Amino acid sequence: MTTDHEFVHVAIIGAGLGGLTLARILQKHGLDGVVFERDASRDVRTQGGTLDMHAESGQRALSDTGLHAEFLAIARPEGQCMRIADKTGAFHWDEPEAPPTLERPEVDRGALRNLLTDSLEPGRIRWNHKLISIEPAERGCHVLRFENGKSITAGVLIGADGAWSRVRTLLTDAKPVYTGVSFVEIGIADGDHTNPELADLVGHGSYLALSDNKGLLAQLNGDGRIRVYVAFRAAETDPVLTGIPFERPADARQALLAQFADWAPQLTGLISACDDSFVLRPINMLPIGLNWQSQPGVTLIGDAAHLMSPFAGEGANLAMLDAAEFAKELLATKAPREAIKAYEAKMFARARDAAEESARNLELCFAPDGAARLAAQMAAYQAPGSSDTTA
Repeated sequence: MTTDHEFVHVAIIGAGLGGLTLARILQKHGLDGVVFERDASRDVRTQGGTLDMHAESGQRALSDTGLHAEFLAIARPEGQCMRIADKTGAFHWDEPEAPPTLERPEVDRGALRNLLTDSLEPGRIRWNHKLISIEPAERGCHVLRFENGKSITAGVLIGADGAWSRVRTLLTDAKPVYTGVSFVEIGIADGDHTNPELADLVGHGSYLALSDNKGLLAQLNGDGRIRVYVAFRAAETDPVLTGIPFERPADARQALLAQFADWAPQLTGLISACDDSFVLRPINMLPIGLNWQSQPGVTLIGDAAHLMSPFAGEGANLAMLDAAEFAKELLATKAPREAIKAYEAKMFARARDAAEESARNLELCFAPDGAARLAAQMAAYQAPGSSDTTA
């Protein structure tokens, strides 16, 4: 039972993968960490597609949670396959079989979030807590007020609240900016049965068709859905985006197809066969190398700290690694001020490197010859002596 105002040693704003990972690690070590989430329940929103969990980051964080074995039970190693084609359908990279490793197995974001959520004790997540104000208090504490009338005093405040973080405003005035690329998310339910030819094209992992500063990016999810991102390099006000009548699915489908009129039919089939769900997703980023002067009692993890495009495959992995690294510092020092300083110094460096890679890969993919350029980058990544990093 909670009162209208209470003291929470570590208040985590946002029940994404980073926030949940931090809460789980703190719980494992007997520390008081509570997640405050604006959604009314875990089922209010869909959780997106599939993620590749990197051994050196996301999986390392899962090991710290004590849930790595449970993760392997829901992971899909076959999802590591990748195919890259141009608009004619010609393959520039074809990896139909997964490598015999668990370096980057895929997992559905929703399944991973459920695993973390179910691992938390009752009361560790407070749903229906939309943060409306933050006020500094004594000794680095902060008073948080929520739309539901509740309030708390946080000994340590962790902003895990994503791209448009409210907590970030305590540390920097930086805001996300548009990258120049937007996705329209569509999908095909139960692809193996409803569209077996498209399912064969996509394969068990990811299929990227890239040409003419555009893309059709498809991935097989664990529930059999083929999730497709129709991607454009366009201004946010470009009629290519603003003119799509999403409220009329048949017309929206035709508007998207018109932008790919000279692409091979087996590729545009990913649009023709989609259901009536359309979601516009502008791709935003925070400034590369963003940092701030460390302040007592507050820090950021995940997208709140280093939002970047998905073209380094690092977003969820870095959020979870941030959580594990902050928890490690806090457990080592027991002094939040020093833990925050030590965590941020390392986080700034790794976030800068990942953001630079993400920006390079976005430019590489969204070019006239994106497929050839990305395939060449993949070959360079896999060359002897190179680091094992993929777009």
